[in-house]
Amino acid sequence: MPWKGEKDPYKIWLSEIILQQTRVEQGLNYYNNFVKEFPNVHKLAKAPETAVFKLWEGLGYYSRCRNLLFTAGYISKELKGHFPDNYDEIKALKGIGPYTAAAISSFAFNLPHAVVDGNVFRVLARVFGISTAIDSTEGKKEFTNLAEELLDRKQPGMYNQAIMDFGAVICKPAAPLCDTCVFKKSCDAFLHNQVNELPVKEKKINVRKRWFYYLVLENKKETAIRKRVEKDIWQGLYEFPLIEVGNELDTKTIIRELEKKKWLLKNAYELISVSPLFKQQLSHQLIAGQFIKIRVKNKPSIKNDWLWMEKEEMAAHAFPQFINQYLREKNGQQTLF
Repeated sequence: MPWKGEKDPYKIWLSEIILQQTRVEQGLNYYNNFVKEFPNVHKLAKAPETAVFKLWEGLGYYSRCRNLLFTAGYISKELKGHFPDNYDEIKALKGIGPYTAAAISSFAFNLPHAVVDGNVFRVLARVFGISTAIDSTEGKKEFTNLAEELLDRKQPGMYNQAIMDFGAVICKPAAPLCDTCVFKKSCDAFLHNQVNELPVKEKKINVRKRWFYYLVLENKKETAIRKRVEKDIWQGLYEFPLIEVGNELDTKTIIRELEKKKWLLKNAYELISVSPLFKQQLSHQLIAGQFIKIRVKNKPSIKNDWLWMEKEEMAAHAFPQFINQYLREKNGQQTLF
């Protein structure tokens, strides 16, 4: 990986933010594209928000991108481009928690702070036979203390990278390579046949179900879109005008609602197509819905935050994966980009 052995704190920070909640194989191209487009923190800080979100498009967890922009601006302007070189100041930056601060401080500055990520949790839980839940307050404290105790303080960066890589390559979540593992004679989980039971998590995720019905509204060569500014999923991204409801509805009911909102005027529009049902599973939410494509004779005169754009201009804006899934469809009239 290009960030292995990297000493530039900017690039290490960039890689760690991209890899939060993201598989390495997925994050690799994003990292390379960001470094190419924004080789230093000043370039990133000066970049238009739309361009940064477009480059991030498809990576998900967009709060990371907003925090990235905020922190880049702070480092560029307030710190004159100099990345903090101690753990506490790094952890104080927006979007950076104990794990990321430990990674940056140990990899960039060789400071003795143990990294405790999912790989480290798994290795320590199995090798030492720890059944304390890793997502509990007690568990986080226990694992962090153990990680700090085991840390090689002369080579913290190398040690952190080694245990993380060991968890990713050998002590994997599924089908770990126990038969060739150097710890098989002392690993508590292996000796007691508990490899698949560790680590332990106690919290169950309650999934919220939401129904999104998007109006793909066309007038001549332009289509209506809006920016999501609400503090919700996909904040800062663009979408088509949306009706959100608590349950599945048929198209006639949606059309009546659109007329009621005066988004559509009777006898002044043509229904072009209704997409199949699309779904996207987020960490705590299940999004389901459809895209209703309609051609209107005139743009609605009601006050709203809609932007009317031709498809070439729309292509420069970042959309949620849910919408891109629709835009990628080849069948029917779904060929906006």
